[in-house]
Amino acid sequence: MPPTSPTDLADLTLPALEALIEAEGLPRFRARQIFQWIWKRGATDFDGMSDLGRDLRARLAATFRIATPAIVRHEHSADGTQKLVLGLADGRHIECVYIPDTPAQTFCVSTQVGCAMACAFCLTGKMGLVRHLTAGEIAGQVRVLAAATGLLDAPFNIVLMGMGEPLHNYDATMQALALLNDEHGLAVSPRRVTLSTVGLVPMIDRLASEPLMPNLAISLHATTEEQRAALVPPSKKYGLNAIIEACKRFPVRKRSRITFEYVMLDGVNDTPADARRLVRLLDGVKAKVNLIPLNAAPGIPFERPSDDRVSAFARILAERHVSVSVRKSRGRDIRAACGQLIVAGGRTHSAAQALAAALP
Repeated sequence: MPPTSPTDLADLTLPALEALIEAEGLPRFRARQIFQWIWKRGATDFDGMSDLGRDLRARLAATFRIATPAIVRHEHSADGTQKLVLGLADGRHIECVYIPDTPAQTFCVSTQVGCAMACAFCLTGKMGLVRHLTAGEIAGQVRVLAAATGLLDAPFNIVLMGMGEPLHNYDATMQALALLNDEHGLAVSPRRVTLSTVGLVPMIDRLASEPLMPNLAISLHATTEEQRAALVPPSKKYGLNAIIEACKRFPVRKRSRITFEYVMLDGVNDTPADARRLVRLLDGVKAKVNLIPLNAAPGIPFERPSDDRVSAFARILAERHVSVSVRKSRGRDIRAACGQLIVAGGRTHSAAQALAAALP
């Protein structure tokens, strides 16, 4: 029987860490010290925990570990966006992104290695699902990003819009939010977190009852059932009407709205008729629409619509009193933009493999 791996303290909420430390015969307050070192000061090992005695640090190092995604590659875009390729303990790679001045500082993090949703316009979906990330791996991306960008002591926003479908990895995602929210660590309020989903209706309903409830974003991308089934395969199970009804049930905070993300594909879903259908579809929902002109890439069988076409679509929504914005693409030169995250090399699919899989 193979030996078990040491417990990863970065995967434990503070109450779980306190229970573990007490079970080791140590004072309960030591757990808070360790938690603060990991989540407030960005510690990746026990050596630097200076308010713990040398013998205690040695004991902890012999018994436990602090798993931290390792920076394999750090790329900088001309527009200030930064993309980090991170290595995990099992050799898998994931990607996360820092987007400055949006207007706040924003971290875009992944919840899975790859993605099972297979959206037709997304490179990450071409990888398929390799595995779920643990809570420590999800939240660990934030630790690494905050340390790499000098923001450990500064406010920032988080969008769960990187690789993967957050609601497909529900329990780990919720535990990661608890790790990030703890006042003894980074203290990230749920109001600063946005979770993006293709619309897994049962999980949206479950999310609605969470004590730590992030802002909700729905990846919509279509205005008819036929159109959406072709673009977003899970919609064959959860149709547009079911998703909209789930959104109507979702408890939206005062002065907040549910964001509907709409990737615009030239000649596919960008017509005036699509815009008018979208207005009717969102009637009765406290909504805002984020139009995302496609970030075209090899292996994606669609093109980006013209700026005039995007503007005309947005104007129809605005004239009918739908809150609308057009997302400015960030980090396209380092393939950090929406839908472009795909790991190359390592033990995941390479970009070349993804391209080959997408071709007829």
